[in-house]
Amino acid sequence: MLPLEGITVVALEQAVAAPFATRQLADLGARVIKIERPGTGDFARHYDRTVRGMSSHFVWLNRSKESLALNLKHPAAGEIMDALLEQADVFIQNLAPGAAERLQLGAEALSERFPRLIICNVSGFGPSGPYSEKKAYDLLIQCETGLVSITGSEDTPSKTGISVADIAGGMYAYSSILTSLLQRHQTGKGTVVDVSLFDALAEWMGYPMYYTRYGGSAPLRTGARHASISPYGPFAAGDGKTVFLAIQNEREWERFCTEVLQQPEVATDRRFLSNSLRVKHHEALRELIMQVFREQTAAEIIRRLDRAQIASAELRDVNAFLEHPQLWERNRVRKVNSPAGEIDALLPPVIPRGIQPVMNPIPEVGEHSEAILRELGFPSASIQRWSIESVIG
Repeated sequence: MLPLEGITVVALEQAVAAPFATRQLADLGARVIKIERPGTGDFARHYDRTVRGMSSHFVWLNRSKESLALNLKHPAAGEIMDALLEQADVFIQNLAPGAAERLQLGAEALSERFPRLIICNVSGFGPSGPYSEKKAYDLLIQCETGLVSITGSEDTPSKTGISVADIAGGMYAYSSILTSLLQRHQTGKGTVVDVSLFDALAEWMGYPMYYTRYGGSAPLRTGARHASISPYGPFAAGDGKTVFLAIQNEREWERFCTEVLQQPEVATDRRFLSNSLRVKHHEALRELIMQVFREQTAAEIIRRLDRAQIASAELRDVNAFLEHPQLWERNRVRKVNSPAGEIDALLPPVIPRGIQPVMNPIPEVGEHSEAILRELGFPSASIQRWSIESVIG
């Protein structure tokens, strides 16, 4: 039996944060009914067409779900939503601020009608405060939390290459729903959870927050080099490739000097006696390291680092990541069906032992509408009439 088998999630979701949370619930066996706009569906379906005509974001976030196309402004929508929520365990939504309330799907109203329902609202800034009504997208949250200000090169602040605010919000939505299910098991009562992208990413900004509050200045933008640990970052090898390495403590520093640089005297150089001093004199240390690395290939450097038990990495592009031996030798790739045929998908990062995660197809818009409505008891004639009206409504 799958861990979440028997749990039904109704998801009024779009874009990344809420779909990321619900896909992980689906991976573990929850039934996820995704409510989409008739015709166009979740707007993330149209971000790009790179996966055999499908959006890369949508493919990533929406396997194993059932799609119900529903015009929430249609007169029949309230009755349909009530029928869905009557048998649901979880309702999650990430509409624009105030939209759920205008549709009579606000947390207070739903909690009164469905006391066992777990309600998860995902928003940009949370339900209160001066920014509560403000629309928010991933990059904007990265800006508001200060992440962009500490990311990038000295001259150019940059966003991260992935939707880190959305992912943070999705992870907290996922974990809070699991926690709420445990709580309901103990109390028999549902609950309301408010997850904001701002709060989620603010938590992830913990190190720069403390560094700035008590150090007097923010961490510097240092590109791929760590702002407060040295040596930690990229170094060019003699063959033109780039090797990343990370020193975490003084034992590693001594081994690095003795076994990798093969210059044990560097470990006791007064400029480098502590991490703080190494950060202060990072340019001199970098040049010293480069004098050694210029004479070695990347493979040779990594062999030395491995022998010394110093953490290291190759700088891979995404194509190289797709061929990574750690993925393929651990059988981390599966085939998932889609409207465009089979595509590759990664297994979930956490799978309880003895469990096979759900890797079901990516749905078309409204693919499961008729089956869901029949299951809810709507007669065939009204389903047909509703379906036509909902599309043109």
